[in-house]
Formats: sequence, C-alpha cells, structure tokens
Amino acid sequence: MADEKNVAKAKEQAKEPNKFVKFFKDLPANVARPFRNMWHELRKVTWPTKQDLIQYSLIVLAFLAFMGVVIGLLDLGSTALVNLFI
Repeated sequence: MADEKNVAKAKEQAKEPNKFVKFFKDLPANVARPFRNMWHELRKVTWPTKQDLIQYSLIVLAFLAFMGVVIGLLDLGSTALVNLFI
C-alpha cells in the first residue's frame, strides 16, 4: 500500500517539470512581458501637438530664467550680507 503511494507520487512528480527547467523555459516570455505592457500603455498616451509642445517649452524656459534671476539676486544679497559682517 505504501509502495503504491510512493510509486504514484513518483509518477506525479515525473510529470511536473523541474522548477529550474521551467524557469528557463518561461524566461523569454517573462522578459518580454513588461515591454509588451509598456507598448500597450504608450499607445494609450495622448501626445501633445507641435504647437502645445512649443508653448510648454517656452513656459518652462521663462520659468527657468525667472528662477535664475531670483537665485542670482539671493546670492548677491547673501554675499553682500556676509561681506558686511567680515
């Protein structure tokens, strides 16, 4: 009775692929899956028009120029303050 159970269990295990072999067998699909999902998500994206892209870029450049002036003035002010104490 116990031998029959062991034989049945051994046959069942022989049918199941080894986890190591299964890993390498499924590896290409597991590597490709994130790229396939990314491609599907990128197809859903609403891309800006050329005019919108130019407008957004000009807004960013104007903000960068403004912040450059603000940081420059703060730097000059802090330098003058430090020189005042020295």
